[in-house]
Amino acid sequence: MMEERFKLKEARPLWQKAMEIRELVANILAAAPEPQEEEQEATSGRSRDKAEFMREGLKQQIDDMHMNALMIPAKIAGAEGGDIYDLRMENAALIRKAARELVVGLRGLEMFGFDEPRYFDLLREEMEEFRKLFVAWVAAFDKKRFITDDWGLFNPPGINPGDDIIGDLGHDEDETDDPF
Repeated sequence: MMEERFKLKEARPLWQKAMEIRELVANILAAAPEPQEEEQEATSGRSRDKAEFMREGLKQQIDDMHMNALMIPAKIAGAEGGDIYDLRMENAALIRKAARELVVGLRGLEMFGFDEPRYFDLLREEMEEFRKLFVAWVAAFDKKRFITDDWGLFNPPGINPGDDIIGDLGHDEDETDDPF
């Protein structure tokens, strides 16, 4: 299993919750109505334009939510694979963005005609649980294992862009010589 290779113990429950959310989002989106083509003869130009806007908006919202649900576990794996503070923080920022967009995306679904409060509330609750696990995971990042981020976004406290410093990237005490 993927999560067995994660260095931080806090990553395992985060990964599991991300996979649950991915499945929940897939189920919610599978229940969304198929965007329907309006019969052009039966509608005026203006209502045809509105129907097309609604159809395309719903399709785009579904695609965006699907992408965000897939991105979260992928970025957790990427952060754990790198085990370097700046890479972890970069992935964490992308995870946060995708998670927030999932919740905001529910409002988009509502705006484009798909409203299932019971399921939407369930996703909001799951995202709140995920957020709490996420906070614990980020707090566990080792600030001593880094490569200076010259863009200045993801440096540990006290490290500035342009500092020619690389943190402790040597072997860990619990590592063996076996790469597998």
